[in-house]
Amino acid sequence: MSSVSQEIRGFSAARLRKQSTRVTTVTGERLVETRRGDRYHVEREGHAACGFVQDSSLDLHVGVIRPFLLLSSQDAAHDIDTLKKLKVTHVLNVAYGVENVFPDLFTYKTVIVLDLPETDITSCFPECFQFIHEASQQENMSFDEAYSAVKTARPCIQPNPGFMSQLKKYKP
Repeated sequence: MSSVSQEIRGFSAARLRKQSTRVTTVTGERLVETRRGDRYHVEREGHAACGFVQDSSLDLHVGVIRPFLLLSSQDAAHDIDTLKKLKVTHVLNVAYGVENVFPDLFTYKTVIVLDLPETDITSCFPECFQFIHEASQQENMSFDEAYSAVKTARPCIQPNPGFMSQLKKYKP
């Protein structure tokens, strides 16, 4: 007479069929874990984006949160025409594996944030807020923009020709 306990004791893991599972780790490494019977094997498949599906469509939309604070995708941050059109001076990169492509043209701050639900983003807030604050204090204006703003605030201004020449040439 065969009982369930005898059947369990007589079971051999070698009779299990092969099972494979693809895993992407939080660092983006892709692994294939395979189990066959009592043997377990891990094979490295490569490196992928970090824990999320990459969007292959171009996204150049830029949202204006404040006049000095814009929000965009990495596509816009990698598009020189978009950055110049919007007069961007600073870029806060809060991503994993996204390159700062114009280091000679813009001031960058990179804070690596994994796009995972368990990532503690609040620990990054102080350095992000500090960078945004510093960037907002450095409003770079052309001579014409600055002159217009000053003239609007005090219409009677009339800088002498020597001052006008120096102001036009000045680059902070």
